[in-house]
Amino acid sequence: MLYKVEAENRLDYEKDLYKKGYKLIGGVDEAGRGPLVGPVVASCVILPINYHHEYLNDSKQLSEKKRDELYDVIMKDAISVGIGIVEADEIDRINILEASRKAMMLAIEDMKIKPDYILTDAMDLPTETPYTKIIHGDAKSLSIAAGSIIAKVTRDRLLLELDKEYPEYEFKKHKGYPTKKHLENIRKYGLLKNYRFTYKPVSDLIKEDKNVVIR
Repeated sequence: MLYKVEAENRLDYEKDLYKKGYKLIGGVDEAGRGPLVGPVVASCVILPINYHHEYLNDSKQLSEKKRDELYDVIMKDAISVGIGIVEADEIDRINILEASRKAMMLAIEDMKIKPDYILTDAMDLPTETPYTKIIHGDAKSLSIAAGSIIAKVTRDRLLLELDKEYPEYEFKKHKGYPTKKHLENIRKYGLLKNYRFTYKPVSDLIKEDKNVVIR
């Protein structure tokens, strides 16, 4: 049974900003720091003032089915949504922290209607727009939670496309995370260009086998 979130209790940051005159509050979050393959994806979402949805929550607390349902709801109800994607090769080049930061900035730049204030999930951003970083923000701010859902669903769908191209890796099941089966498949079939070569155990595999196949 899905837990109903008391959404109004997670609008405190937004309500405080409304009182200060801000109307377009963007919640930004990323998905995909931990996987071995694929991009990191960020999204920034501006919800209507005092928006309420009983199931809107941190994407990690929701089932895949519920995330997909909420993705459609958010895309329909939001004032503005932006998405930023940073691919694996750039993650290797600039590191995952900087790649996550860049994805967030790309998401903000992607928005047709720009936020006048930003709430981030514990991330400093190189922006002139005023912002507040909130530790565990996806659990404390409805706007950030919305961003986390859009980012997560977007990234998962990219991995589903990769699964269609390379079904033997079973990306549909593990979404790129380092499960036992995933690691077995890497050893069996080799590496794809989509992998993050600086991530362990991928980097360890390359060290162990200098001739490992990269497809």
